Amino acid sequence: MDELDINIIRTFLDERKVVWSQHMIIRMQKRGITTEDVERCVLNGNIIEYYQNDYPHPSCLILGMSIKNEGLHVVCGIGEGKLWMITAYYPDLEEWHEDLKTRR
Repeated sequence: MDELDINIIRTFLDERKVVWSQHMIIRMQKRGITTEDVERCVLNGNIIEYYQNDYPHPSCLILGMSIKNEGLHVVCGIGEGKLWMITAYYPDLEEWHEDLKTRR
């Protein structure tokens, strides 16, 4: 797979072929992010970065909106016939430009 495709990612999510990492669950709880926020981000967002050499599966960064219409980043990958949810966070404007797509 050369690049991850947002439509394939959405299909895995729709079909509930998803693995939520323990790391992500802990981070989401600490950051006040719900599974609904993550799903909305993936279903309505866009891939803004690709991590082809990520281990154990290639992954990507998706920018979308939370339920409260706040910019949200979700990192996920595809491998072994599943969508692997890695982490989610609200982008920090000290690290990201106002478009939330471009790193400073």
